[in-house]
Amino acid sequence: MSTSSTDAATQFSGRSQSPVQRIQELLHKYPWVSPLVILLLSFVVFTILNPRFATAGSMGLLIQQTAIVAALAIGQTLIILTAGIDLSVGAITILSMMVMATLAMDGGMPGPLALVIGVGLATLAGMLNGLLVTRVNLPPFIVTLGTLSVFTAIALLYSGGSSIQQSHLPDFINILGKGFSIGGFRLTYGVLLVIVMYAVVGFVLSQTAWGRYVYAVGDDPESARLSGVPSKRVLLQVYTVAGFIYGIAAWALIGRSGAATPNAMPQANLDSITAVVIGGTSLFGGRGRLIGTLIGALIVQSFAFGLSLAGVNQQWRFFATGVLVIVAVSVDQWIRKVK
Repeated sequence: MSTSSTDAATQFSGRSQSPVQRIQELLHKYPWVSPLVILLLSFVVFTILNPRFATAGSMGLLIQQTAIVAALAIGQTLIILTAGIDLSVGAITILSMMVMATLAMDGGMPGPLALVIGVGLATLAGMLNGLLVTRVNLPPFIVTLGTLSVFTAIALLYSGGSSIQQSHLPDFINILGKGFSIGGFRLTYGVLLVIVMYAVVGFVLSQTAWGRYVYAVGDDPESARLSGVPSKRVLLQVYTVAGFIYGIAAWALIGRSGAATPNAMPQANLDSITAVVIGGTSLFGGRGRLIGTLIGALIVQSFAFGLSLAGVNQQWRFFATGVLVIVAVSVDQWIRKVK
């Protein structure tokens, strides 16, 4: 077939698509577009409901609240891209936070060393999840459901269920809660660290062979294995890296909360999964972008913050989040029908 004939066939094929099909194809190629539209619409609506939502002070507070969920959602994205799920994200984070805070409390251990031990423990916890998935061949849902209880119990036993206030911790452990103001907009070092994490992990996923392996394993692990991809090794690395990210998030959480408490972020699992799903990453694996996860985290916190400013009851905020998840998964199912 000649080039002109091919071009004509391509043009004809393009004309035969309906507007809905073109939207479907666009969302398949750029899954972060739909959550971006939702985010922009939510900003407009919440500003109309309460103009204070769009002030510099409110935006700074919103971004600070988003930072921890966004950090946890990085690790959750890596796992969901491989068609898995991590229900232990909150438990690993709390365990890591309580260990590093207890070790550094009242000058018991230098802050940097306590941080290394805490992050290292979170990394090992993620590796344990990965080993149970890849070596014992247990489903990720069952593995992380079990380790959720195990890590939660260990954190409570280790800490005695008590909190450690900021005043008992060295400046190094608290540093991510500090920051600077630009006008009325306050930015913390924790927020800057999360932005750097997104840049690094986003680059790895999009520009390296390992990133391509992650997508390949999530899309079809058997085909990836037959193509020479070390599927189980990649899966183990994904869970291990996710654990490391949760450990860094634990450090940021101490700075954000002003204390280390085993009761911090009770909705961490739900919020991180919600951010990833709303951000356009497919629960079936192999499709999604980290920028979508960041947008999804902003949507989750925008709804909580905006509805709170509007005086909406907390139960209705949970209702709105649940509806968003159902809609996001439904859109994902629709998008996956693209041939």
